[in-house]
Amino acid sequence: MDVLWDLWQQHRGKILGAILGFLAGVLILVFGFIKAIFLISCVFIGYYIGKHLDKGESLRDILDKILPPGK
Repeated sequence: MDVLWDLWQQHRGKILGAILGFLAGVLILVFGFIKAIFLISCVFIGYYIGKHLDKGESLRDILDKILPPGK
């Protein structure tokens, strides 16, 4: 188990990049390119909103950052 932890500590970016690349490839093969891009976009938007909600921001403040109100 210590060997796996050491590998994770030294090569975290490579491991995460390989996993994300694999998942993106599977999504493209299963759903097609456009649907996979849409799904990945939805995941990133959900992550962004969730990250700011965890910091205690209100949903209205987050949406105002993304979509500023018209003047």
